[in-house]
Amino acid sequence: MKKITESPSRYDDLEKMSVGELLKNINREDALVPLAIARVLPDIERLTHKVIEKLRDGGRLFYIGAGTSGRLGIVDASEIPPTFGAPDDLVIGLIAGGDEAIRKAKEFAEDSETQAWTDLSKYYIDDKDIVIGIAASGTTPYVVGGLRLCQQHGITTGCITNNPGAPVTQVADFPVVIEVGPEFVTGSTRMKSGTSQKLVLNMITTTTMIRLGRVKGNKMVDMQLTNNKLLDRGTRMIMHETGLSYQEARARLTRHGSVRKAIESLKAHSSKNKR
Repeated sequence: MKKITESPSRYDDLEKMSVGELLKNINREDALVPLAIARVLPDIERLTHKVIEKLRDGGRLFYIGAGTSGRLGIVDASEIPPTFGAPDDLVIGLIAGGDEAIRKAKEFAEDSETQAWTDLSKYYIDDKDIVIGIAASGTTPYVVGGLRLCQQHGITTGCITNNPGAPVTQVADFPVVIEVGPEFVTGSTRMKSGTSQKLVLNMITTTTMIRLGRVKGNKMVDMQLTNNKLLDRGTRMIMHETGLSYQEARARLTRHGSVRKAIESLKAHSSKNKR
């Protein structure tokens, strides 16, 4: 199988380029990523519909990956609770080598074809759930083996990869293949491939959370209020929605603990007074 992700860079003698030239050329390559994603929007839509369906019916979304791909899955999963107020176990990211591999590469951790299933089994995964394998090369044993075993157990699978015809697409019910072309530094899939994966993960989970009712208008009304910046943002959301002063909105937010509850309480009170 020819791996586009391992193809030689379109550029050479990188060490002879100036800082400005390097930045310009990297940016030129990065600009190709959204165009590559646009070409596979129908595939992303099919996968997202299935994710929404599974989560709406009480299932969970799992990501499995190794290296950069695994870390990106963990980043996306970890941002869902604070951004949308979703339960911590609704979207779960797993990386070959475990939590230690988040910060430091673990040698040969990705080479087991059964470890992903072992990791998933700790969460009592079943056919209500959906698993998305993330692998730029599309050949990572941890991911390919994990998805294969998921299919054998009747669990829906998807994948995000950057190589057409990769083995991971053969074990994914909903494959997404983003052809971003050779990397600026040959084989460095933390660059365009990783960027494409991050963008698609954003698209899938943001769309899912919106469709599950965790956004109102364009506001994150269920976000966790974990710092002063978010308290201020939540206060201004309430002001915009209700016309209250900053002080009144902040007091309401503090009392109810969420933007949604504060607004709903005010609307319920207003409706009651009109009767």
